[in-house]
Amino acid sequence: MSFMSLDRAPRRQKKAAPPGETGQEALYLRSLSERQVPVNVKLRDGEVVMGWIEYFDDRMIRLTREGKPNLFIYKNQIRTITEQGRGARRGPRSDGAEAAAEDQR
Repeated sequence: MSFMSLDRAPRRQKKAAPPGETGQEALYLRSLSERQVPVNVKLRDGEVVMGWIEYFDDRMIRLTREGKPNLFIYKNQIRTITEQGRGARRGPRSDGAEAAAEDQR
């Protein structure tokens, strides 16, 4: 094999790194938030907190809990978020307007 034939050998292209953000996280969190699905949030230290996601942004979530203080949790402290169950879904919170409309029917 001569030096010339080495230059003409096909070169492998490096694969591009996968995208860091696909948008799927935001879609999933929005779905959980809109449906107020009860979730278990397992933190990096092993603690599990339960509630529903009321708000989120690129760095944190707001976990709303019944009878307990609401929590703002940084995403880098979250190990997993799992739904508590399909049948345990909360209904949307009423602001009084829904109840008034129901009374008028």
